[in-house]
Amino acid sequence: MAICAVYLVFVIAIVVDVGGRLRVAERTDAYAQEAARVGGQQLDQAAVLQGKGVKVKQKYVEQAANAYLGLYGLKAAQVDFSADGTVVTVTVESDFRPVLLGRFGERKVLGKGSATLVHGVEKAETD
Repeated sequence: MAICAVYLVFVIAIVVDVGGRLRVAERTDAYAQEAARVGGQQLDQAAVLQGKGVKVKQKYVEQAANAYLGLYGLKAAQVDFSADGTVVTVTVESDFRPVLLGRFGERKVLGKGSATLVHGVEKAETD
């Protein structure tokens, strides 16, 4: 009976901590998605006014993404851009500390989000 009780407690601990890790992963993805959205709002206004198309000002994207993530004590692990500068991808790394398993289950959790610039008056255009 004692062996079964220990096994049952261990299984419950795993279930609780795996659920916690899934919540952290979901939250990290959401932070990365919002950071990409905020970064994607940093338009290169000179290029737009000169008729060169809609793209982001890359040197401001990482600053804007990190300013947003800083509200939650995070920082962008990586910020990538598409070749044409219309897609911003932000990768965020956060720590997961299990409640019941202690140091045994500590892990880094990566979240990734991207934002695509669109424009248009009547409907969204990506060209």
